[in-house]
Amino acid sequence: MCYDRYVAICKPLHYGTLLGSRACAHMAAAAWATGFLNALLHTANTFSLPLCQGNALGQFFCELPHILKLSCSHSGYLRELGLIGVSGCSAFGCFVFIVFSYVQIFRAVLRIPSQQGRYKAFSTCLPHLTVLSLFVSTAAFANLKPPSISSPSLDLALSVLYSVVPPALNPLIYSLRNQELKDALRKMMTGCFSGAIKCLCSGV
Repeated sequence: MCYDRYVAICKPLHYGTLLGSRACAHMAAAAWATGFLNALLHTANTFSLPLCQGNALGQFFCELPHILKLSCSHSGYLRELGLIGVSGCSAFGCFVFIVFSYVQIFRAVLRIPSQQGRYKAFSTCLPHLTVLSLFVSTAAFANLKPPSISSPSLDLALSVLYSVVPPALNPLIYSLRNQELKDALRKMMTGCFSGAIKCLCSGV
C-alpha cells in the first residue's frame, strides 16, 4: 500500500508501468508466501515444544510469548527466540521501507504549490498511515512492555487491537474511498430507511 502511494505521488507518469497487474500479483504473492512461511515455521516449532505448565492460555489465539511461558524445553525456547529474531528483522526491514517511502512522499507533497493539491495527496495516505500506526504501536507495546505492567486483561485487549482491529478496518477504510461503493451504500441505506418507514406506517 505504501509503495502504491509512493508511485502514485512521486512517479505518477510511471504508475501504469510500475504498478501493473503483474507487479501487483508478484507483490501479493511475495507477501502471502512470506507470511505463510513465517507462520509455518513458528507453528511447527511451537507444536514441538513440550509444555510443563498446562496448555491453557489467557488469549483468544495461540500467541507465541504466552506459549513460550508454558514451555519447559530450553532448546525449543531458544529455537523459537531465533525464529522471532528472524521475523523481527524482516518486520524491521519492512518498517524501514515504509518510513523511507513516506519520507519521499512527504517531500514530494510539500513541493506541490496548491494547498488543495497537498490536502488531496495527504488524504490518500491518511487511511494507510492510520491503520499502520494502530498496528505498529499496539503490537510493539504488547511485545515490548515491561512485565511489571502486564495483566491478562491488558494482554487480551492489546492482542485484539493489533490482530483484529486493523484487518477489520482495512476493507472499510479503503473501500469507502471508492465513489461507486459510497453511492451503492447510500442507496442501500436509503432503501432500508424507506422500508422501515413503510413497515412502521403499515403497523400503525
